[in-house]
Amino acid sequence: MSVRFNVTGRGIASPVNRRAQHGYALINRPKIDSKLVVLLITACVDMMGTLMVVPLLPFYATRLGANGFTYTMLVSAFSLATLLSAPLWGRFSDRYGRRPALLIALGASAVSYVIFAYAGSLTMLFVSRIVQGAGGGTVGVVQAYVADTTEPNNRARALGWVSAATNLGVAIGPLLGSGALVLGMRHLWVNGHDLSLGHAAPGVLAALICVANMVFAWAYLRESHVIVRAVRGRIEPRGRSPAVIWAVIRHSDAPPSRLIWIYAVGIGAFMSAMSILALFLAKRFGVTASSIGWVFTYLGVMSMVTRAFILGPAIDRFGEPRLSRIGIVLLAVGLILVPLAPTLPILAAVVVLLPLGTAFTFPCVTAMLSRVISPDERGLYMGTQQTFGGITRVIFPLGAGLLYDHVNPGAPFWAGAVLVAATLFLGTNLEAYMKSDTTPATIPTASGPIPVTAEVASVTPAGTSVRNSG
Repeated sequence: MSVRFNVTGRGIASPVNRRAQHGYALINRPKIDSKLVVLLITACVDMMGTLMVVPLLPFYATRLGANGFTYTMLVSAFSLATLLSAPLWGRFSDRYGRRPALLIALGASAVSYVIFAYAGSLTMLFVSRIVQGAGGGTVGVVQAYVADTTEPNNRARALGWVSAATNLGVAIGPLLGSGALVLGMRHLWVNGHDLSLGHAAPGVLAALICVANMVFAWAYLRESHVIVRAVRGRIEPRGRSPAVIWAVIRHSDAPPSRLIWIYAVGIGAFMSAMSILALFLAKRFGVTASSIGWVFTYLGVMSMVTRAFILGPAIDRFGEPRLSRIGIVLLAVGLILVPLAPTLPILAAVVVLLPLGTAFTFPCVTAMLSRVISPDERGLYMGTQQTFGGITRVIFPLGAGLLYDHVNPGAPFWAGAVLVAATLFLGTNLEAYMKSDTTPATIPTASGPIPVTAEVASVTPAGTSVRNSG
């Protein structure tokens, strides 16, 4: 097997391309193409529905008798279902088109929200999460649709707008969910009958919004399947993914492998801490299901502001390798300080380090990986990165639940901080690798060495294959 990496001085992207590559909208560029407006609305509304439900999940689970570990099993069940179904949905969208895959994913989400709304047991909550996870990932399909239907010189800008649209959904959804719960608990008398929905209100509203979104996409979203078929001849042959996965494990000192491990360990540690955040806030500060929406909206707004106004200038000033290490430090410090915050105002100040850390770390790491992989291997290695990240998103939250139940409510955050900080060692000396103009290096595999050559990823955005990129 011959898998080419690339590492010459030509790998430095322009500031405009680098900003768009990291998923933030270029607000001073020309208006977005009208044909993408439907796609952006679909992505925004879908993410909004998801975030109406997810922040409430720990409160619904504990109401049904779950402890910390059982709740994190719900989190891991969704990640596992997504991980196992992703290859199937990738082949489905390649064969039948992006539009059917997106519609099926939206339908699966609507069904899962109804199950969530009327779940009377933990078993039904598990069914809800598995249905949504296995139903297909709308974010990945949306990003693939953009790649299929836009010209290369417009692709980065379009993907930046997709990121902005989904972040808007992240900011709006939690407030709608908590607001629906508050209104649902109020009595609604009609002809002597109480029609209030109670705890079912957020799930019902999310399902209705999802169905409306599905109808909208059915009516106005055009298919990109013809373009997909035209480019499928350039896809890498089957059977190479296992070899690359094994190479990452056996040769973790290689720069591409190091970048994959930084992403996987970092995203797993961060997601494990976030999976327990609502339970921690409820225990420490008395946050309830009706108020948790404000917390997630605050984090969503901070993430959107960071990506739209801070990330690009920071990349231009520090460069991706250095900025990724700054992000690792900020994320680790934030995870350490969250459990130590004595009041909500102080917590609001220190928790800002989390969106800053994730915005600086994960997009830069993914962009660096795309720049040291030749174009014909880029999809293969991006997929490998997401495979490793998916595995850690399944396993790490389970450890967080055990630590929360049996050690200390702050232990999941501190354990995550240790794991994140440890990745600093993997990120050392990446500048020399990124900028060197040397003879291609090699990474040995069972089927032969992997040569390392040089290439630029000027329009590939960070984390394009991530369902929840962080």
